Amino acid sequence: MSMSDSIADLLTRIRNAQQADKRWVDVPSSNLKKRICLILKQEHFIRDFILVADNKQGMLRIFLSYDHNGEPVIEGISRISRPGRRIYVRAKNLPRVRGGLGIAILTTSKGVISDKIAHRLKVGGEVLCHVW
Repeated sequence: MSMSDSIADLLTRIRNAQQADKRWVDVPSSNLKKRICLILKQEHFIRDFILVADNKQGMLRIFLSYDHNGEPVIEGISRISRPGRRIYVRAKNLPRVRGGLGIAILTTSKGVISDKIAHRLKVGGEVLCHVW
């Protein structure tokens, strides 16, 4: 099965698993998805992730995070730049997600980083998604 937007698939699987109160979700692995999961873990939107080996490309098992009331930590997650419409920002125009309560994940010349790190490094790039 050919997939045109694997990042949108990752975000949709996370969103659907949280709505179904799942503790983890498995997605096909790639280096970009690993980096996105690392940022989500650093910002405490997910608990952890591991690489589960199979005979193909491997699977990422993402352990979702819930608060003490059982509500998902991720309130919303949305894809910004898509294959049909790429969204780029300059360093001085970095987006603020929910007044600073959320994060934007960008791919830059310095790698895949959050908007906070991009602001510190003064680099712009393609906005992959917003998470709040």
